[in-house]
Amino acid sequence: MSNSYQVSDLSRWQAARHAELSAADSWLGLVGLFWLEDGLNAVGSAENAVVCLPAGPAFAGSLRVEGTRVFWQADGLEAQELETDRSGAPAAVHIEKLAFFIVEREGRLAARVRDLAWASRQAFAGLDYFPEDAAWVYEADWAELSPPLTMEVPNVTGELKAVEVRHKAVFTVDGQSVELLPMSESDREVFFVFRDRTSGKESYGAGRFLKALPAKNGRIVLDFNRAYNPPCAFTPFATCPLPPPENWLPFRVPAGEKKYLGEH
Repeated sequence: MSNSYQVSDLSRWQAARHAELSAADSWLGLVGLFWLEDGLNAVGSAENAVVCLPAGPAFAGSLRVEGTRVFWQADGLEAQELETDRSGAPAAVHIEKLAFFIVEREGRLAARVRDLAWASRQAFAGLDYFPEDAAWVYEADWAELSPPLTMEVPNVTGELKAVEVRHKAVFTVDGQSVELLPMSESDREVFFVFRDRTSGKESYGAGRFLKALPAKNGRIVLDFNRAYNPPCAFTPFATCPLPPPENWLPFRVPAGEKKYLGEH
């Protein structure tokens, strides 16, 4: 267990989560996910549009896909290339009170549509948390895997992504040795996806996410009070990774976010 646990820090983190999810660009504002094909993809409110908007003009323009590149051509205007989320924040196209942007998933491209005025009709219901508990902050060994492990990680749509794992977090819970494998590592953070015995009951059924600061001197701090629901808990238009079997914890983790009970 880490001695660096601070309730005030947790309160700020929870406030930031609330602000993120109640904002105009929240996951709760998504109203569609449309997979694109090579060539022209019509965008509009017409029934035959590939990217079908819930309101607005019947035909607003077209998305032209050329391999991994996407060009937006609004009706009557010149085409412009759109940045996807491949390497950061994607470029958004605004159409009245709607916006769409392009995401790339395992070589496939899709347009996500967002209702920017969602909160004016349906206020964010807020999040419920397990009681704050410093006992769920662990200082784990950050063990190197040699050779690295390659996992096939599924997402909620059934697609698989190959993930190379170079380390594992090893810690002890009630005398039981536990391991967690990261989904990704960077010089800024380490990202985990896990399930536990609260999943599907008190917490979101498909598991929860957890981020940690990079390891120092072979140790990494896992603060389960900051375990949080994936985007799929708030919208059907996300493509969240599922926890690998190695990250199914055989006990309850009564810390972090509980199941979201609001409507989406």
